[in-house]
Amino acid sequence: MSTISLDQARTIIAATLAHGKQLGLKPLGVAVVDGGGHLIAFEREDCTATLRAHIAVGKAAGALGLGVSSRRIGEMAAERPGFIASLGAIAPSGLIPAAGGVIVLDDAGRALGAVGVTGDTSDNDELCALAGIAAANLKAQGA
Repeated sequence: MSTISLDQARTIIAATLAHGKQLGLKPLGVAVVDGGGHLIAFEREDCTATLRAHIAVGKAAGALGLGVSSRRIGEMAAERPGFIASLGAIAPSGLIPAAGGVIVLDDAGRALGAVGVTGDTSDNDELCALAGIAAANLKAQGA
């Protein structure tokens, strides 16, 4: 099974953080996980809040766990709050129903892993994740 390499994860993180700086965003935390939701790499900027690592991993791994972006999970939470709330107890790395978790696909459309970004608004987190994925010459689900 293909996965995101450590070098690709580092590229994603660097480009994600650079995009956040370019946009003048609050300090970000970025997690890259493999196709099983296991952490490959995480980095956070100075002054990020202490839960950011868990939130970033939860956005990425939760997206993989349900096969949709964390933005879509947020929409699902509005539609079926009890269902999404109940998943927290069984999601090993958490489940964050807010934009910023994006699945990374191979050329055949299979999940290689995911990126989770947190620290600014959820929309901005997602924009930065997409920029990081593109910088690594990888494809984001739905892009």
